Amino acid sequence: MADQRQRRKPSPLKTAAIVLGALAAACLAGWTLLNLIVDPFGVFGDRLLGWWSYDMTRNPQTAKFSYLGQHHEEFDSYVIGGPSAGAWSTESLNKYFDAKFYNLTLNTQNMEEIRRYIFWLIENYEVKHLVLNVTVDSARTWDDQGGGQAVTSALPWQLDRGASPVGFYLRYLFANPRYSLSKLKRMGTDSVIPNSFDVFDAATGAVDYCARDVEAIGAAGLEGYLTQNPAFTDLPEAAPLVYKGECANSVAAIRILCEARGVDLVVVAAPVYGGYLDRFSRAEVEEFLATLARVTPCWDFTAGSVSQDPRYFYDPARFRTAVGDMMLARMFEDSSAYYPKDFGVYRTADNGSVQLERASAQAEDQPYTAQVPILMYHHLSEDTVSGERLDEHLAALKGAGYTSVTMADLRAYVEEGKELPDRPVVITFDDGYTSNLETGLPILEKYGMKAAIYVIGCSVGKDTYKDTGVAMTPHFTAEQARELEDTGLVTIGSHGYNIHEVKDRDPDPIRHGVLQREDESEKDYVAFLQGDCAQFREVVEPALGHSVDILAYPYGQCSPLSEILLAREGFYATVTTIPGVNTLVKGLPQTLRAMNRYDIEALDLTGEGLLELLEQGG
Repeated sequence: MADQRQRRKPSPLKTAAIVLGALAAACLAGWTLLNLIVDPFGVFGDRLLGWWSYDMTRNPQTAKFSYLGQHHEEFDSYVIGGPSAGAWSTESLNKYFDAKFYNLTLNTQNMEEIRRYIFWLIENYEVKHLVLNVTVDSARTWDDQGGGQAVTSALPWQLDRGASPVGFYLRYLFANPRYSLSKLKRMGTDSVIPNSFDVFDAATGAVDYCARDVEAIGAAGLEGYLTQNPAFTDLPEAAPLVYKGECANSVAAIRILCEARGVDLVVVAAPVYGGYLDRFSRAEVEEFLATLARVTPCWDFTAGSVSQDPRYFYDPARFRTAVGDMMLARMFEDSSAYYPKDFGVYRTADNGSVQLERASAQAEDQPYTAQVPILMYHHLSEDTVSGERLDEHLAALKGAGYTSVTMADLRAYVEEGKELPDRPVVITFDDGYTSNLETGLPILEKYGMKAAIYVIGCSVGKDTYKDTGVAMTPHFTAEQARELEDTGLVTIGSHGYNIHEVKDRDPDPIRHGVLQREDESEKDYVAFLQGDCAQFREVVEPALGHSVDILAYPYGQCSPLSEILLAREGFYATVTTIPGVNTLVKGLPQTLRAMNRYDIEALDLTGEGLLELLEQGG
């Protein structure tokens, strides 16, 4: 019958269930496809976006493993360890070891997990040298179970005991989509200055400390550094070192495998801030180091004069890249680089029980800081600072026992440990006026004083303003700059090529010194500053016959971005116009950045007044 052949229509409830099921399936497929394509942890090779620095920040264990799967042929050596290992410079490691290092900093202190990583490296890749970074925190954590970690801390399945590849990848396919959405959202906000979401330099594996390495530590002084970094004075309680033996056993297994495979193993007990170390039982720390030394020889930098100064650390548990360089210089006995006499002891089974006092006994006998004022002059005339007043200033400085030093002298003090005279002072002139040559040089020669002159590139040899025809105070030529340097008393520095913009003379919008304009993208700003540096080199350096590597900021204005970019351009020292004395710290080249200067013209001082200023320190 016809009515019997009629097909029954599905009920509205069943229809809704079908639709919802289809939507759920579509959402699930979209969810997994999003995680597969965006790959915020790098577990699938990040083939589309290739933003490895982001992936490594989310979980370095997984992302670095995948990255090496694609790039391991570029490397033959590794430095590996917990978070503090991120400061080892692969450039420095390559120089000392004559190798091609990759920095395998992980976000775990668990030595058993690190052991598994090392075993995989040696069994699957070429490994010539292995630097194992150990700290006291390595004895606080140990786990041999594997599995169960969050996606932000999980090991690759190849290293996770008992894990299945299917379960591992499904875990990341079905991970919360907010991880992928966050990566997509932040791609448009990536910057030259490292953000909290991309702290690694993917190509080297090291933490990108470029912003921290240009901090004006010398200008801020110790108190300023502590104010800016309260973590050094607000230290949490420390957990006991209950896994000393387990940690040492994992290190012993690493040593045995390295010996069997012909891998050069260097174990380093890295320094931590003294206040951080003091939270632990001294007996426990000494027992841990002695236990470590019994299973393998190791370089111990745990304590010493370096550990007593927080400026050598990014935070209480992470040493600066400059300290990593000092460790290498000590290990290779590099006399051309600075490191304290009490820095590091090579522990073995025979001397492994050496007490920590040995490392810090000489600390008080090793001065490692210097107070250096910098004076700033400009054009010499009756309307500014006259030649007579300059003569009065230099006579007063000479009579009071001050010795003029160069920026190169400051660099040698910081990087090589070469001592400065008892009362050092730096004399500088900005802009490159002809009066510096005609009036200033004879006075410098009279007193045997040295000076740096920072010249404006576009004004070299000019007496009119930027080709406008507007008269300005004459500036000496590039050839005269060479004559000044030939006296041995003058160093030529950069004051930028064309970053002195003046309202009503330069087109709007006016740039404030070297700073980025509000209407300017970071990309355009980077191109501008790089171009300005290139133009300066073209105008000045051919006549000098060498590169210019010191710079004075126009109007004293600078930013973290300008400091990063100028450091990459090869400027090892920069100066501002902020008044104050500078504190140089041996081993910390960042103390030569954004240095303070006294504006002598603005202060209008007699010779006696200048001495009073310097005696009072500002």
